[in-house]
Amino acid sequence: MALETTFRELSVSLHKLHDALNALQVTSGDTPKDESALADGLENAVLDMMGTLHEARNAAMQARKAVADPVDLNRARRALGLCQERFHRVEQLFASELVSYEKMKELARLGNERRAWMPWASTVKVGIEQCREPLEQTSRALAACWGELAERLGMVNITMQATNVGQQITVPKGAAEDFEVEGVT
Repeated sequence: MALETTFRELSVSLHKLHDALNALQVTSGDTPKDESALADGLENAVLDMMGTLHEARNAAMQARKAVADPVDLNRARRALGLCQERFHRVEQLFASELVSYEKMKELARLGNERRAWMPWASTVKVGIEQCREPLEQTSRALAACWGELAERLGMVNITMQATNVGQQITVPKGAAEDFEVEGVT
């Protein structure tokens, strides 16, 4: 696959992940009248993920620009590394703050204990599940970008070979007596 196409697909997958998280944010913020620490925690986690995802998207855009004409593979590598780092943080937040066993158990408990919260809990659970595919797609897109970048960097081989070492100085006969020869090798 072409380098530019691969990086474009990364941007698209990050956009889809943004859309899924945005939908989850709207859902998690649409709570019943009474308060819940779980709802507040979920909403804050989603906001943290969206902020970090924003940084990943900016880095992906910089990487995408770096592989456009003229290609700057070093700049693309640095930007892709930043994108990968931010995306990894999003994955960590998703695993620990949204989809962990404990969080899912709390979500189910909230819906069972407070009947007014049952529709909210069910909708949030569906929203969390809808984030899985865009996360996996983005992970695959990042891997493809690294593969393309590594392949392109592997094509760039520069070999330097020195054929002369030092310098050669030729002095006419008889003139050498006029010069003091010091440290000439």
